[in-house]
Amino acid sequence: MRRITSPDLMQQLALRWKREKVGQRARIALVPTMGALHEGHAELIRQARKQAAHVIVSLYVNPTQFGPKEDLSRYPRPLDADAALCRRLGVDVLFNPANLYAPDHSTWVTEEAASLGRCGGSRPGHFRGVATVVTKLFALTQPDLAFFGLKDAQQLSVIERVVRDLALPVRIVPVEIVRDRDGLALSSRNRYLTPAERNRALALPLLLQAAVVQPAPAAWFRTHITRLPGLTLDYVEAVDGRLCAAIRVGKTRLIDNLPLLSPAPRKRAKRVKQGVRSRRLA
Repeated sequence: MRRITSPDLMQQLALRWKREKVGQRARIALVPTMGALHEGHAELIRQARKQAAHVIVSLYVNPTQFGPKEDLSRYPRPLDADAALCRRLGVDVLFNPANLYAPDHSTWVTEEAASLGRCGGSRPGHFRGVATVVTKLFALTQPDLAFFGLKDAQQLSVIERVVRDLALPVRIVPVEIVRDRDGLALSSRNRYLTPAERNRALALPLLLQAAVVQPAPAAWFRTHITRLPGLTLDYVEAVDGRLCAAIRVGKTRLIDNLPLLSPAPRKRAKRVKQGVRSRRLA
């Protein structure tokens, strides 16, 4: 595995790969990340490895998608562990630039529909930063395929819209959410949680599971999450066939989503509610 820090060198290598003939497989797959890699990222890499001749993992903590009071300075950066995981999974290039913005950077990619509401409502400017850095990464790595996790459902929608509207020659491949054994969606920010906070955070997937079978899922989720101490609801919305929610557990913000389902027998929903209580999340 090569580790490349120079954007120019990354682009030169990618353009050379694009000229190669590799049969029926895609030439280049990109897995964009901010590092602190976990099993969710590993699944993205595995899917990319199956479908492309060359796999690039970008590792860049993008400053333009963080708000002034967010966790940019403390965002985890375990580079050695990330590199070891990429090497073990057969990644061809770990692209780890120090900076992707000129001092007088003034060009932005702004999406004005899919970015509204949800995280776009509570994190102003976040998706402008995401859309801009991903477009830059596409230009530097020249991917045929790019892999994104469904946990960040709104981000996925924004990137799909940018690719469509700007006619970028890359196919976006969504990958299902990977969860820990207790049901919590894997996230780099989970490591911020204390044991007590993690126990409270389990309400997020449990209540989503119960809510998606209700006639008014967002309202049901909102009613039940606000009854639990130690949790603050950021948003819950049903969008594009999925129920999406964000909560704060202490100082940590977590997001998750599940597909909406047809109403199930009451016994099933009752069992899920009992499971929430049994964990004594308070």
